[in-house]
Amino acid sequence: MSIQYNEKRKSFLLMTEKSAYQMKVDEYGFLLHLYYGKRTKASAEFVLQFADRGFSGNPYDVGSDRTYSMDVLPQEFPCRGNGDYRNTSLLVENGDGSTGCDLRYVSHQIHSGKYSLPGMPAVYANTDEADTLEIVLKDKISDIEVTILYGVLPECDVITRSVLVKNMGQDRIYVTKAAAACLDFVTGDFDVISFYGRHAMERNFERTHVGHHTVSIGSRRGISSHHYNPMMILADVETTEDVGSCYAMSLLYSGGFEGTVEKDQANQTRMILGLQSEQLRYPVKPGDIFVVPEVMLSYSREGLNGLSYNLHRCIRKHVCRGRFQFGERPILINSWEASYFDIDGDKLFRLAKDAVELGINMLVMDDGWFGNRDDDNRGLGDWFVNEEKLGMPLCELIDKVNGLGMKFGIWFEPEAVSEDSELYRKHPDWVMAVPGRDPVRARYQLILDFSRKEVVDAVYEQMCDILEHNHIEYIKWDMNRGIYDVYSHTADEQGKVLYDYVLGLYDFLERINTNYPHVLIEGCSGGGGRFDAGMLYYTPQIWCSDNTDAIDRLRIQYGTSFGYPISAVGSHVSASPNHQTGRSTSFDTRGVVAMSGTFGYELDLTKISDTEKDKIREQVECYKKLKPLICEGRYYRLTNPFADETAAWQFVSEDKREVLFNAVQLEIHGNMTPIYVRLKGLEEGAVYREEKTGKLYAAEILTEIGLPLPSGMQEYRHYQMKFVKE
Repeated sequence: MSIQYNEKRKSFLLMTEKSAYQMKVDEYGFLLHLYYGKRTKASAEFVLQFADRGFSGNPYDVGSDRTYSMDVLPQEFPCRGNGDYRNTSLLVENGDGSTGCDLRYVSHQIHSGKYSLPGMPAVYANTDEADTLEIVLKDKISDIEVTILYGVLPECDVITRSVLVKNMGQDRIYVTKAAAACLDFVTGDFDVISFYGRHAMERNFERTHVGHHTVSIGSRRGISSHHYNPMMILADVETTEDVGSCYAMSLLYSGGFEGTVEKDQANQTRMILGLQSEQLRYPVKPGDIFVVPEVMLSYSREGLNGLSYNLHRCIRKHVCRGRFQFGERPILINSWEASYFDIDGDKLFRLAKDAVELGINMLVMDDGWFGNRDDDNRGLGDWFVNEEKLGMPLCELIDKVNGLGMKFGIWFEPEAVSEDSELYRKHPDWVMAVPGRDPVRARYQLILDFSRKEVVDAVYEQMCDILEHNHIEYIKWDMNRGIYDVYSHTADEQGKVLYDYVLGLYDFLERINTNYPHVLIEGCSGGGGRFDAGMLYYTPQIWCSDNTDAIDRLRIQYGTSFGYPISAVGSHVSASPNHQTGRSTSFDTRGVVAMSGTFGYELDLTKISDTEKDKIREQVECYKKLKPLICEGRYYRLTNPFADETAAWQFVSEDKREVLFNAVQLEIHGNMTPIYVRLKGLEEGAVYREEKTGKLYAAEILTEIGLPLPSGMQEYRHYQMKFVKE
């Protein structure tokens, strides 16, 4: 059992293969945090220090003891209402209008297996792979009961946390702030690593020193957003990719979120991740339960690469589900950059014919196939086939494509609607819009109110009508705007709408997965605007970015790799010059970058040369051979493309027998100096043979001095080398 309880000390010990987590219930019933770090069974209770800090309040029941204050003690689940002035995990508004609560220990349970959450994504595991700890806290005045859920997955070095807030009283209460994860550190000098961005340039790496202030990230957009990712890292200032202690929090939620790191007056650091508190005022009626989204926690003393390895394993094995969790993913071509809205059946069939000859095995029909959809100003919400535009029934087109030996996929944007659509004209009250005010448009479209079951059901039925009558094996699920006008025409409380919207989205996706298990869903939100662990529970891959420029993608995919496995990253080869940046790169360079993902193509095959077609054939065959190593091997970041002359990364098989080295030279200068890149994760004492040249390399030399990159006068020169242990 990975969870132990010491009755005498009233302490809990959670153990993974390389980490330990400790907490205790003190004499007043407060649940105090003691330790999270390197695996040990030794008690950390001595870290609790008591002194009169001045202007730090004291709970009433400690009497005249001014040394006891929740304002400075490390806590498991800090809440407003017991004297803690720091950032807290929970804030409630009581039935009498007062705010706050005072939570004390009531009971706990330990059992085998991993808890699940109703209507929410959560890490899952077999009974022998995880254990669960449930700790119940209660406020005796308001009868608010809080159950903190801990899931321990020893092999992944991951501990999950979620919270259930139950109203046991007689009056309605409101949850106005809720975060499942909190880590308190009584000492340490830290940096916080976060991933900021914008549309077409997501998840840029940023490392900020934590001083006496609060570092805050989050999204107010109703989606996890392009602008900040709901995953952050706290690292010792000296931590590098390969050595040093670091901690990760990753939120399994696809809506607004808030993450903070605060260094307080006593030089202690608190890290919290949970729901966005702005526009949250969730009513909890007597007897009802509010579910706080789950957070994955992980600790590594083997640097940032070790931390990423933990998260990658957990997501691949315990978040992604279904047939495509480890199964074969298609190498596809998407019609968007080939034809945009100007599609018809004959053109799509020609694209499929060209593609199948090159080894590509799926055609995806992107935007423009439905309703009156000739541009992005109209048609959204009318999910019926425009046969006049296609020139044939959809089933006929799919039969023709399938007859080539190709699979068929389709694009949907179920959450949005155009004002120029049949759906909007029939049901204008189904959109998010504040009565009496003109709504804020984005991409000239509005958001459907997915907090309402009848809206979700109606759109779901439209999609099912397409899926039931056509052999579709892939859905690209898009969402191309944030939520601004937060108002539901049927909600009794508007402070619940954004949270319920996400539950409606999850319900929709769960039904699709359950009823159409043969369909692979790729998540997308203007590219990577909703790239989070919550979506990966329903969509095992996500389109990484609308920006397919290989050089920008190096940085986007670098930032993504800190928290998410390569098998989840949608990455394609597109045209050159690139449609988003105008930059020109070689076909080979674009291929090497796109191979660090699910791989496919976004271009018009009728406009490329025979030489480029031969390149596609080579790339497809190469990827098929390398795919097990890419998707299942351990991923290493070898350089930082935001700072170094070369972007380099590597995959190593679990047995360390196979190694795939990839690099793209970002800068070229006159009289260029030699570039050496140190490899990682090789077997000590082994000799590796490079497959193309047959040249032998000692592991120690590759890791200590590095691999010299062949010089050459070429912009954005690429390198890809496969090594096999002798």
